[in-house]
Amino acid sequence: EVQLQASGGGLVQAGGSLRLSCEASGFTFDDYAIGWFRQAPGREREGVSCISHTGGSTYYADSVKGRFTISRDNAKNTVYLQMNSLKPEDTAVYYCAAPSERLWVPPVALDSTYYNYWGQGTQVTVSS
Repeated sequence: EVQLQASGGGLVQAGGSLRLSCEASGFTFDDYAIGWFRQAPGREREGVSCISHTGGSTYYADSVKGRFTISRDNAKNTVYLQMNSLKPEDTAVYYCAAPSERLWVPPVALDSTYYNYWGQGTQVTVSS
């Protein structure tokens, strides 16, 4: 059974940092890209970042470029999202997800419709 477990969320002041982790099990982790998405109350789910199965390619939403960094440790079956210079508008539930195909980054890397496997979310709240 594919499982993705996101953790690391919390409450932080604007300008602060958090590191999210996504631990995976039940599939060949290093064959799959992993994406991070977020959803704020009353808003649609938004793609944040994606990393290819080798870690050699990364993708970011314009809203987080230069502030967030995605990385992975395939030996630990874990993807990280380092979030710096956090803003109140980053407040959301953050989810990690794996796409439907192995050895593949979706044609639109941050389009959630290409992702079949989702973990439970972790809440990030940034106070002003």
